[in-house]
Amino acid sequence: MPEYQEILYEKQRGGVLITLNRPEALNAITRSMLKEMHHALAEAEADPEVRAIVLTGAGRAFSSGFDQRTTSGRRRDMQWPYGMPTDMSTADLLNYWRVDDAKLMHIFELTKPVIGAIRGWAMGGGCWLALFTHITIAADDAVFAQPEVRHGSNTSFMWTLLAGFKNALRYSLVGDHIDAQEALRIGLINKVVPAGQLLEECFSIVERIAHVPPETVKINLAISTMGLQMMGLRDALLLDSELSVAAHMMLREEFRRPLDEARASQGTKAYLQLRDGPFQPEPFGPRSKKQ
Repeated sequence: MPEYQEILYEKQRGGVLITLNRPEALNAITRSMLKEMHHALAEAEADPEVRAIVLTGAGRAFSSGFDQRTTSGRRRDMQWPYGMPTDMSTADLLNYWRVDDAKLMHIFELTKPVIGAIRGWAMGGGCWLALFTHITIAADDAVFAQPEVRHGSNTSFMWTLLAGFKNALRYSLVGDHIDAQEALRIGLINKVVPAGQLLEECFSIVERIAHVPPETVKINLAISTMGLQMMGLRDALLLDSELSVAAHMMLREEFRRPLDEARASQGTKAYLQLRDGPFQPEPFGPRSKKQ
């Protein structure tokens, strides 16, 4: 087993617990973390002793999304009105923003069930990771959102698949926060439990799965996941990936430039306040009241 730096891999109770392990950064996602996570998923899939996988985050959040400190550099020294970094060609930028949905589909297409154990923030890329798990259990303090749409980004079709057309648009068009109970109501998750019972609830499901022959679990998982793909899910996600390029590149200077300048000169906190301030109070979650 490799030595992981940004995740934890712990076999237990007939399954494995994979933990995003950057609690000091609210488990903000880095490229190296994603690489380790996908390696761990492949390791679990190949291990006959592992019957199901639980994916969670260390500390008080599942994941706050992609790490702004490791991705914000691309936004500095921009050429306006085009929104192009000076050190990147158009081709470079196109390739950079082509979201690799195959990496998210890796979770969805695993032959062993992946159970998301979500507490605290599940923002942006962290929210997407949560939604691509097969079964999703949330702590009562969980908050889901795609706030990145506020600065020029795309939603995921998985929102539409799970929450339905109208619910998905209500939240994906503006990036509003939703709490665990609202996520349950619209179909993003299976169940809400107290935070202290989250992993116990997930591993009780793992143990129940382990009573079923592994071949049966594999076949029944495939009936659902492959059936959705035959109905067009993969094509929808491929379209999602291609349109993400336009969402990230077709930026209006008056919307995006002040945000980039705030982040470059004042830091991420000022950037987020400028971006999210007009949307507060949020409909749900810890920012649903004026500060």
